[in-house]
Order: sequence, then C-alpha cells, then structure tokens
Amino acid sequence: MTSPAPLVDIGANLTHESFAKDVDAVLGRAHAAQVATLILTGTDMAHSEQAAALAHRHDGLYATAGLHPHMASHWDATLESAMRALHTDAKVVAVGECGLDFNRNFSTPAEQERALEAQLGLAVESGLPLFLHERDAGPRMREILRHWRDDIGDAVIHCFTADRETLHGYLDLDVHIGLTGWLCDERRGHHLREIVGDIPAERLMVETDCPYLLPRNLPAKLKGRRHEPALLPWIVREIAHWRGESEATLAAATTATARRFFQLDEEQ
Repeated sequence: MTSPAPLVDIGANLTHESFAKDVDAVLGRAHAAQVATLILTGTDMAHSEQAAALAHRHDGLYATAGLHPHMASHWDATLESAMRALHTDAKVVAVGECGLDFNRNFSTPAEQERALEAQLGLAVESGLPLFLHERDAGPRMREILRHWRDDIGDAVIHCFTADRETLHGYLDLDVHIGLTGWLCDERRGHHLREIVGDIPAERLMVETDCPYLLPRNLPAKLKGRRHEPALLPWIVREIAHWRGESEATLAAATTATARRFFQLDEEQ
C-alpha cells in the first residue's frame, strides 16, 4: 500500500540484525510506499553509532542516540561523554531511546532513573528533543518530566500503549505521542482505539518500531513477514479510522509534526 502523502517513521530499528542483509531493498520499498523519512532508533552506544552511520549513507535517514532503560545499569561517565559527542553529529536529531521500564526491570528502577536524568541533562545541553520509552512507569516518568519541563525542549513518548489518564498526563506536560501498530491488534489495542481521538494533531506522530509490532490488519499476503517501514501506511489507515479522519489528513499532519519536532526542515 502507498500512503496518499509522504510519511515520517519516527521509530525504525534498522540496525537490528534482521535488516543486515537487505537494508537497501527495505529502503526501496519504504520510498515506494511514500515513507520518505526515517528516524533510526539508537538504544545503546553501538546501535546509536550504527544508526548515525547508516543515516549518513542515505538521504532521508536520521538517528537518535541514547541508552534504553533495559541497559541503564551500563551508564557511566565514559558512556555519557561518548553520547555527548554523538549528539553533535548533524544526523542525530534526538536524545534517546531513554526512559523508564518498570515492567521488566532489566536494570533496577534506581539505575533507570539515574540514566534517564543524565540523558535529560544531555538533551538540555544539546538542545535536541527527547525520544522516550515508558512502560508501567507513567506516574514516575511524569513526575521526573514535570521537574525538568522548563529546561528540556520537545519530548515524545514513543510506542504509547497506556491508558487515558496516562495519555492526558503527558499531554498536560506538552509531550508528543508516538503510535505504532499496537493499535491494529484486536487482542490488546481496544483501549487505544477509544482514546486516539484525544491526541491533538500537532502532538501525534507515527512509527513502525520495526522489526517489532507487525500490524495485525495486514492482508493475508503480507502477514507473517518481518515488519518494516513500508508497512507504515497500514498503521496510518487504522489510526485514521479510529480518529474519524482521512488517511491523507493524518499523513500530512503527522509528517508536519515530525518534521517540526526533529527540526528536519533545516539543513542536516
């Protein structure tokens, strides 16, 4: 399926090993589907560097650089210095993926909070927006963001899957929301369908989070394949349906929001 207007995929894990052998073909299919711009997610130092390097090799690709909360126990002064340097790369357009994940606690909550606060500081230093991960940690995340809100710039909670109260808590903090194919999953996406209309157009962005979260609204011929940016129009179709607007309207709005959020209208 081809999008009726150019799309920005704000969360593509193209440094994942599943893309190692065919990334050029993946990008070709994305362009054919009108997914013209991709933000590649950096989740640790190695993947942040790989994302930036890949972005330098292709037009329309950009990267984030940060440490995922699962790896927060690895945060130290050496890593902080390396991240600070990477944030000066012209192709790096956000600090993250960073945040809190109290669902799995692969790092302790204390370690996660320490790494998050350090990266909030780096966002203040660099002037870059924040690409945030939060799972089962909404109250604490909002408390931390409220403390930092006057100092940090724009921030997005990527792959938002929480409830209405959490959503409105983030919107009250002027935080953006990233939606994925989670909404397309009839087993668990029902509550999201009821609240997506609450998100103002200027706060909403779309993402695949590929190769994860393959949409379940795909036609039979596409089901079971690896998730990739070319499938983003199927996610947009589902979101647009539940917001009661056209795919073209949603595509244009989310792209305008993403280009403004990541400052992509400037020369990179």
